[in-house]
Amino acid sequence: DCEALELSALREPEVGPLLESLDFLDVSAFRYVAVHAPSRFEVGREPALIRQLARRVPDHWPIVLHPDAAHDLRAWGVLGGRLLIENMDKRKPTGRSVGELARVFDLLPQAGFCFDIGHARQFDPTMIEAASILRAFPARLRQVHVSDVTTGSRHDRLSGPAIAAFQTVAHLIPEQTPLILETPVDEADLEIEMGRAREAVAVPTPALGD
Repeated sequence: DCEALELSALREPEVGPLLESLDFLDVSAFRYVAVHAPSRFEVGREPALIRQLARRVPDHWPIVLHPDAAHDLRAWGVLGGRLLIENMDKRKPTGRSVGELARVFDLLPQAGFCFDIGHARQFDPTMIEAASILRAFPARLRQVHVSDVTTGSRHDRLSGPAIAAFQTVAHLIPEQTPLILETPVDEADLEIEMGRAREAVAVPTPALGD
């Protein structure tokens, strides 16, 4: 069973429909629900976007942000501990390493952390930086994104090498941490992919991304 869910509005025009759906969307089956903010938006839209998310997303739901998407990181501080900063893949200009993430958290001291293990492996296949990130921000860790990530920075199904790499840092991820499965699989293959996620990250019940 899935106990966690992430609702995504990765494109800015998707935010309005997603927030409107919250009035009738039944998520009572999930113990953990998060919302993923757009990965790109115009600078002039940023203040309104922050206000929308702050006002319409339930107070106890985390909001995940790509740090490179923000034009004014400090402005996102109004979300306090609800904000989760996600580590980025190698094509992005920031948020990829301990040092880059530390600079983000200096501007957003209350923010939590969403660890994307696929991004971390793509940035550093040795998983040394992944381990360093997990050791640097253990108190901030709130959820984990799980998928393979291709050299072209696309999310993909979990491969054997990815699972083996993820297992090298799994001991640094507390068992209760919600997993958000980001692999593009059909419903028929979902149970198999969830089992592979459990094998990779050693968390008893992985979660489903929406």
